Amino acid sequence: MLALAAMLAGCGGDGGSSASTANGSSSGGGTASTPAPTASGCSLRERQDWAAAQLREWYLFPETLPASLSPAAYSTVDDYIDALTKTARDQSKDRYFTHLASIKEENAYYDSGESAGFGFRISIGSGNSALTVTESFEGAPALAAGIDRGAQIVGIGTTSSDVRSIAAITAADPTYGIGNALGPDTTGTTRVFRLQTANGGTRDVSVAKAVYTLTPISSRYGVQIINDGDQKVGYINLRTFITTADAQLRSAFDGFRQQGITRVIIDLRYNGGGLVDTAELAGDLLGGNRQASDVFSYTTFRPEKSANNETRYFRPQSQSIAPTRIAFIGTRGTASASELLINAMSPYLNGAMALVGTNTYGKPVGQIALDRAQCDDRLRVIAFATQNSARQGGYYTGLASTLGTTCQASDDLSRPMGDPAEASTRAALDFLAGRSCTAITARGGDATAFAADRELVRAARPSAAQREVPGLF
Repeated sequence: MLALAAMLAGCGGDGGSSASTANGSSSGGGTASTPAPTASGCSLRERQDWAAAQLREWYLFPETLPASLSPAAYSTVDDYIDALTKTARDQSKDRYFTHLASIKEENAYYDSGESAGFGFRISIGSGNSALTVTESFEGAPALAAGIDRGAQIVGIGTTSSDVRSIAAITAADPTYGIGNALGPDTTGTTRVFRLQTANGGTRDVSVAKAVYTLTPISSRYGVQIINDGDQKVGYINLRTFITTADAQLRSAFDGFRQQGITRVIIDLRYNGGGLVDTAELAGDLLGGNRQASDVFSYTTFRPEKSANNETRYFRPQSQSIAPTRIAFIGTRGTASASELLINAMSPYLNGAMALVGTNTYGKPVGQIALDRAQCDDRLRVIAFATQNSARQGGYYTGLASTLGTTCQASDDLSRPMGDPAEASTRAALDFLAGRSCTAITARGGDATAFAADRELVRAARPSAAQREVPGLF
């Protein structure tokens, strides 16, 4: 069987995997065969031809690819890929999940969390008058400048003298105006943020972008033991599924194990996905009472590639706990590897597990990585679907309609995540304590929409970090 490292992702409609390669070409599903290009150069046409050949070789939905489509009309490889995958996108099967990325950039993010930017996650409300910071990351410029969760940004400029209001920026470009106003993700790019103050005034803060390492689990609030009445509840907020999360997860669960904790909250409210391996480890750490014969997930490729199908079983670890109740906090920014984990645990807990918050994004498929190293091109191709042990998958409209128990809750930006008084955390604690709740309305939608009236801001062409950490700049 071909060794393929894969991952699930999806917030902002994108995702990826670690560096595994496959080459060659074949046709399938009624599409015309496209020979693999023999040239090894990096001209636009050579790169486009290579991408098309890989899609015809590996794409999970080959019947949706056009029988022939000349790349001549497309000025970038991404534009050509988007045209090739349009039918699947119109069917909500591939919402820009298949894309081209930089090998170097992706490796830096997935291996260590390295990114360049201000280091905050921002959202915008329906009125378009202000941005709200949903999260700031330790060691990054925004938090160092005192900008944290709940901060209201009412204007952006390069200096205090040219600050434009958020309303003016979004009026000029409703989709990508904010991302463009924030400038390129290069070290030294500086912007002035006009912040709303508690007394109704404003203050200006200048922040320069820098390279920083995104920590998957916050050192401030990412792991907690919450005393709720006479119950101890373990809380983990996982921002993204990358390699450096593994040691943090092991440490957190080992602490829960030592204190005998069996009720846990896994907060994935903005987690757009990441490495499948890390999602599987999280399942193992939640699977202290699982047997080696218990299925975590099934991975299925298209029929011609069925030799790559896999059944992944639970592998309990020395740090694993045996949870009696689990509350997963999610939003429509919760996607892919996050949904894989939630879906995998569902058959084993039934009514003792709930999705709390809002519906998730809906990405039951994943990408493989196909590399053209000489061009620094990594093609992320949707190549497989996943199911849980009950063969449940296909949740393209989100998990709310497939899970037995859900509890609707808002994302309270006025309080830290993990605060027992924060709305989603409070609802999760109520579920774990056996108190009643209102079910989530099963509405899918844009992965950047994390609440009914708020959306995480998107970049026009997201970086590897922005694909997995929606709203990141």
